[in-house]
Amino acid sequence: MHDINQLSDREAMGMEPYFYASELDNLDAAMASLSRCAVSDLAGIVEDEHRPLTVRYAAGSLLALHGDPRINTLAPAMVALCEADVVLGRDVEQVDGIWQEYAAVGVKREWIAKEAPAYRCRIKRFNLAKYCVTHQEYRDFLLDSRYERLPAGWSFGKYPVHLANHPVNSLALEDCEAYCRWLSAKTQRAFRLPTEAEWEYAASGGVRREFPWGESYRRDCANTLELGLLTTTPVGMFPKGNSAFGLADMAGNVEEFTATPYLPYPGGEVVDDDLFRLDEQTPYRVARGGSFTRHHDLARCTRRHGAYPKAIYVMGFRLAEDIKTP
Repeated sequence: MHDINQLSDREAMGMEPYFYASELDNLDAAMASLSRCAVSDLAGIVEDEHRPLTVRYAAGSLLALHGDPRINTLAPAMVALCEADVVLGRDVEQVDGIWQEYAAVGVKREWIAKEAPAYRCRIKRFNLAKYCVTHQEYRDFLLDSRYERLPAGWSFGKYPVHLANHPVNSLALEDCEAYCRWLSAKTQRAFRLPTEAEWEYAASGGVRREFPWGESYRRDCANTLELGLLTTTPVGMFPKGNSAFGLADMAGNVEEFTATPYLPYPGGEVVDDDLFRLDEQTPYRVARGGSFTRHHDLARCTRRHGAYPKAIYVMGFRLAEDIKTP
């Protein structure tokens, strides 16, 4: 089995060199069906699970150009999560079975071993953003703060207005943390990245689900590589995949940085893998959720990952917020 990080991006995704068609290649009919819709109607359609994927995407594309009312930079949609005692991670006895299930797409046993052993944790109450931070919100941050490092995915530094309501990506960890500091100062609220434990609790609903929606992978629940779109999608476009808490895109679309440096779980051992060896002096930050460039293994609630210097690692983030007590 080849090391996927030594392959080209397309080889790592299991793709041949030739062109692949996508469901999104022709949106003429979908756009025509929405031509008379008000913006408020489009905001409902993009998250309507009964609408076809092409119609949901077309609605999101129109919202990107008209202005998406779901996106508010200074008042992001947040979901309140209660304090809870939860079991996170995976039992050691499950590691081999999970690895064998995904070995054919290049998954190594050591990557799954990072999920074990299961451990008990107390989560304090906090807020978590319903959506990942979007290009529109990140543009507002750049204009106001004069922050100098631009997203690597913005060709020549040009804001992709047609992707305004897609999750911003191709960011470094430091960029995400700078955004959190900026928004906290602007709003006098305490925004930050979620911890790894908070993220897994929010994704799984606190009951150790395999995916945010249930136990089995479903192609209509997340923008992962299996769907073949090869692009980000408007936030919230896969409502069937929402977590039990109503959080959107906890699986697929873009990978999400957390605030937690990689360490083994209590009773576990350090996994000396490709991510660990990038900088053995500074533990990498754990990322979660998978993306449109990765197989659905990475969309599992317990999967621990991180940023690697290749284009297929599509890194974005989601806001958490400390709740101030009176």
